Amino acid sequence: MKRNVLTAIWFTLVTTVLLGALYPLLMTGLSQLFFPKQANGQLIEKNGKIVGSAIIGQSFARPGYFHSRPSNAGTGYDASSSSGSNLAPTNKQLIERVKNEVQKAQIENPGNPVPVDLVTASGSGLDPDISPAAAEFQLARVASERHVSLDDVRGLVRKHTKERQLGVLGEPRVNVLELNLDLDSFHPLR
Repeated sequence: MKRNVLTAIWFTLVTTVLLGALYPLLMTGLSQLFFPKQANGQLIEKNGKIVGSAIIGQSFARPGYFHSRPSNAGTGYDASSSSGSNLAPTNKQLIERVKNEVQKAQIENPGNPVPVDLVTASGSGLDPDISPAAAEFQLARVASERHVSLDDVRGLVRKHTKERQLGVLGEPRVNVLELNLDLDSFHPLR
């Protein structure tokens, strides 16, 4: 009996050290060695200052910027409160919110159908990307606010459009933060 208890304690200590300390340290070290950008959160710097992450969405409300998807994470894009709304498609609260978002989008960009990703939140509420259709929907507003041609802004959107991974995984997407930072560099707001 005593031997079984000592074996159990020894096994607990060994597995705790191996799986609770050594393995995480090894994985962290390998991640830093082979994938340093990803291991550090894919942070984006501008003029030596961290302005965001390529994998966490941000809110852009000014008309001269491309707008992100709505967020249900905390008070909006709160990484410590990542989650969707968990509202069913027939939920009255969700339907009303989407209707309001559609009306707001149609006021800003009249005459075009509103892409679904501009009025619905992602599952995590932190999606940094919009669809190319959502970027195209916002082109006229952004170009007008920045006093540049549609073709100039469309070129930046194309530059920031990422295709499907390995040609089949996911959907084409545009990273909103990276696109807006490029807009600020090439066509600053006046």
